[in-house]
Amino acid sequence: MGMMALGCGIIVSSLTTKYRDLSIVVTFGVSLWMYATPVVYPLSLSGDGLMRKVLLINPVTQLMEIFRYMMLGQGTISIAGIIWSVAFSVIVLLGGIMLFKRVEKTFMDTV
Repeated sequence: MGMMALGCGIIVSSLTTKYRDLSIVVTFGVSLWMYATPVVYPLSLSGDGLMRKVLLINPVTQLMEIFRYMMLGQGTISIAGIIWSVAFSVIVLLGGIMLFKRVEKTFMDTV
């Protein structure tokens, strides 16, 4: 979760230096992401239909289920979900680092 947060933070901060209005869009996007992640409700309440598939695409879902299992002793943990979450986090972090390296040369010009 820390790796994904760091990658997202680097991407947003790199793009916000040039596109100032992006911070408003990010605030709205984080709110939507919160509703698309089973934080308050368990994944088992989503059933077996389309809603469950949409929730499983979200890489934070498996992390929340792991936290739920650690704290409450109940949760739905799958190895495929963990692999998806780690792979997504690594891709976001590497993409953020590459974007930062590309944009850092013009930081002072735009700030």
